[in-house]
Amino acid sequence: MKKILMSGAACALDLGDGSERGLYVNQDYILQKLHKIHRGISLMYTYYPNDKEWPVRACEIDKGTEPKGTWDSPYENYFPYRGGREGLRDGEPFCFMKEIRRHGMDVVLTITIDPHLKEEDIILLAKDLRPYGRVLLRVNHECTGAWFCYTRRATYQEIADFFVMVCRVMHKYAPNVKMILCAGMWQKATGKLEMEDIFLEAHKAADIWSCDNYLSLNWGWPNVVAKKGGTLFASYNNDDVYYRFKRTLDRLRFITGQNKPMVLSEMNADGDVNGPYAQAAKLHDFMEKLQKDEDKWLSAMTLYQFRDDGRLGLEVTDPNNCEVGIEQPLLASYREDLHKPFFSQKLQEAGDVELPAKLRWSSSEDAEGVEMDIHIEKNPHFAELYFNGPLRDSNLLMEFGGWWFYKAPGVKFIDLMSWFFEHKITLPVDMKLRIFMPPADGLNYPENGGNPFEAPDGDWMNNYYTVLPGLPEVRIEYEPLGI
Repeated sequence: MKKILMSGAACALDLGDGSERGLYVNQDYILQKLHKIHRGISLMYTYYPNDKEWPVRACEIDKGTEPKGTWDSPYENYFPYRGGREGLRDGEPFCFMKEIRRHGMDVVLTITIDPHLKEEDIILLAKDLRPYGRVLLRVNHECTGAWFCYTRRATYQEIADFFVMVCRVMHKYAPNVKMILCAGMWQKATGKLEMEDIFLEAHKAADIWSCDNYLSLNWGWPNVVAKKGGTLFASYNNDDVYYRFKRTLDRLRFITGQNKPMVLSEMNADGDVNGPYAQAAKLHDFMEKLQKDEDKWLSAMTLYQFRDDGRLGLEVTDPNNCEVGIEQPLLASYREDLHKPFFSQKLQEAGDVELPAKLRWSSSEDAEGVEMDIHIEKNPHFAELYFNGPLRDSNLLMEFGGWWFYKAPGVKFIDLMSWFFEHKITLPVDMKLRIFMPPADGLNYPENGGNPFEAPDGDWMNNYYTVLPGLPEVRIEYEPLGI
């Protein structure tokens, strides 16, 4: 048995899971569809606690008129963030955040926030996020645009200053939170970023730089069907979009004198515009460009999103039942790219280890696990893992043959046969089973106990430690028990 270290991919992949265009899908379903974890799962929420309508979701507010556009509402139509002043930390989005971390991924949280909230309001948000390890927080994204409701409430300078204040509060009260600024992109006509002077200090304050630009998009959705001759959709040249992203990073480095990670927080091609086959081809082409580019300039990309009410998802929501997804050609294409080494976490041996083993989980790009060999003679009829004694209560994330499997606390049996359904063994081989232990309930806790939302800063905010008491019992059978 060896210790194994997990580190980041050359370019990490995150996955959007729920927004104004679709509901959250549980992580077990997504893992069964994609067979691999992402770096993080992106959630989108909104927070306007001073509004008289709050916390009703925007689409449910009776304005007395039909909406004229996606954001024709008092505030954005994401689901309401119920922490902060309400302090409902057992509801949305916290139940989903816990599930994401239990499954070995980081929370990537987008919140549109009333830009007139005060520092004391943001301190409450910071305390909400303290126990969730590394959180990637994007506040008031696409902030040089004019489509979101918060841009009607404040000047762009006020929005920029608000972001700087949020950064200052998070860095002080929740240093585990990394702030993402999603602002203006490079403009060919000027050679500058949109509003780069206004947002200069915000760019400097951020931990991570970001921008959104789809390869194609029907921005008239859901009010307008994209048809020939329409004006509310577009499909862009992949080379032009790729070049613009890179020039945006070059310009950010120049105007700030800094070098920070760059992410694409929303990326896809829209099946409303390109149709399902060209949609998959366009995204695959973009991901090929990233792999071939020697500059390796991008830190991460977020695929928007898993299941979409329109056609921006790996699945389309069944209009008869929102709990059912209809797989698109994009899913198989994206899954193939997701498993490529360029987009995969690195797993490296780090010497011998004995049981019981104390393991550390920091993030999906920094974790310790163990590795054991499983000898396979030929294609099995049964390949099973059994978890007995204290191991049954453990929360385990496992990698086998490039596929990832999850075991929740209390589960005593995991079936590996799904891997063999798609991979035939023709010669004897030793396969490796890697085991990691992300937080069992999704939260980090102080070393000396206490309330993690109020506890002093410490290593606990960035690292979760637990003990692996033993290894699973492996059952391999090469013949059916009866025919």
